Amino acid sequence: MTIQTREGHGLWIVEGTASGDILACAEGLSFWGGVDPATGRIVDVHHPDHGTSVSGKILMMPTSRGSCSGSGVLLELSMKGLAPAALVFCEEEEILTLGALVSARIFDRPVPTLRLPRAQYDRLASARCASIGPDRVTADGLDLCLEPVPPGDLDLSDRDRRCLNGEAGRGVRMAMEIICRMAAASGAGGLVDVTRGHIDGCILAHSANLIFAEKMAELGARTSIPTTINAISVDRENWPSQNVPPDFGRRASRLADAYVAMGARPVFTCAPYLLEDPPREGEALGWSESNAVIFANSVLGARTPKHPDYLDLFIAMTGRAPASGVYTEPGRVPRAVIAVDPPALGQDDLLWPLLGWLAGRISPEQVPLITGMESRAATRDDLKALCAAFGTTSGAPMLHVAGHTPEAHLAPATGAPRHRIGRAELLGAWADLNRGTGQIDLVAIGSPHASLDELRRIATLFDGRACGPGTQMIVTLGRDTQRAAAAEGLADRLAAAGVQLIPDICWCSITEPVFPPNARGLMTNSGKYAHYAHGLSGRHARLGSLEDCVNAAVTGRAPDGPPKWLRA
Repeated sequence: MTIQTREGHGLWIVEGTASGDILACAEGLSFWGGVDPATGRIVDVHHPDHGTSVSGKILMMPTSRGSCSGSGVLLELSMKGLAPAALVFCEEEEILTLGALVSARIFDRPVPTLRLPRAQYDRLASARCASIGPDRVTADGLDLCLEPVPPGDLDLSDRDRRCLNGEAGRGVRMAMEIICRMAAASGAGGLVDVTRGHIDGCILAHSANLIFAEKMAELGARTSIPTTINAISVDRENWPSQNVPPDFGRRASRLADAYVAMGARPVFTCAPYLLEDPPREGEALGWSESNAVIFANSVLGARTPKHPDYLDLFIAMTGRAPASGVYTEPGRVPRAVIAVDPPALGQDDLLWPLLGWLAGRISPEQVPLITGMESRAATRDDLKALCAAFGTTSGAPMLHVAGHTPEAHLAPATGAPRHRIGRAELLGAWADLNRGTGQIDLVAIGSPHASLDELRRIATLFDGRACGPGTQMIVTLGRDTQRAAAAEGLADRLAAAGVQLIPDICWCSITEPVFPPNARGLMTNSGKYAHYAHGLSGRHARLGSLEDCVNAAVTGRAPDGPPKWLRA
């Protein structure tokens, strides 16, 4: 449902006043991995505004994209006085909006947030600077009235109303207030029951995540539904022996412990769909972590929007979420069609992250349907790689792949735009994601966390070989997968090949010294990590198949160019 405002009026989502220069981004931006939380500078090398600072700017983009963790980056910038002066969108947006709401409602640091009709948005984007007042935005001849988000007529249960009245405590009241505000902003008619949650804001990428978690614990926050927790910033049991600075290790542990104390199950994985009891088709979830959300919706047929960090906790506390987006039938309808001209037979698993990354660029806001791959085999790990890469370039919470996903039979919306991906586009994606040096001294596997099948394949690919003397291979994985690998003898086989298995953390949260400080040449099989690597580690990556990665670990060299199936 779309909120209707009077013609020519904009929508206040988070109130406040601001003025400043306008930074109008033609493409959506992921604050996680795309904006440095210490400086406010755009560090995503794939973004057209790379190198520009968002701090103090009236930041405009149609909508955001990428990781659910962007809300935490915005809160960190706000608490440091480095946030944008205001946020302006023309499409529905949740991740940064939620961060702005938490900053305003819980920490009394408002970041004004607006949504404008497209015509007025385009006029504002062409201006140099603007002022935002209590009820209007003005800039270079534009004088636009703003209306507050209407409270709507939410269909609330008696329990919802008791939560809003504070009968379940101050923390639950604040959680329900923000859930209802997000529901009203999305035009939802009510809330939906969810059966399980997944917490994403548990990485100590900045101080705001710890401050928020301990604040909510102090307010008495407790989960009310079964809830898992994402990968964290340290190997929870072994960090003292890994030369992790004690202050960082203790603070990262405090952050994880705060969520566990609030009721989250300490699985510490970014791939909760790999656990023994994955979601069922049609099950309503309250998940964050972009790759997990996209896999759950697309591959499992479960239902969860890409909930921003912090909203995931509020949903886990209440068991309720705004009844909008992919919870609804219309929200799951494909609104773009991408026809793939697949390469000649003989392609390897590198095809799937390239395809996901390209599909996200083509459809940065809408759920797409990918056709043309019906005759190509795809494993669960291929689809995992596809979904994770798609989430780096698109804000959409799912995609359909004809022949491979359970709802690919849904008819595209009338007038859905049609696009094509062929060899030229795949080669361009390969070039964009292969900016690193050919000499490799670190191979990074496990973004998202590696599956047991991936570990089996890695062990088979080594085939008696081992990592070269100057090269390390590190695989990040969930605790459950690590235990299964140990029971099967895989962990010993991989250790004999020089492969290090590290649980609890993943490549989006790993920092030095666990990330080898002297490593310069980085290779991965993850389109997600290849995209984010430079912003997170300062190193460009090479992207290849799992076989390419094992060979690079043995020889210390990446392939000289794209694979043969892309060059043929």
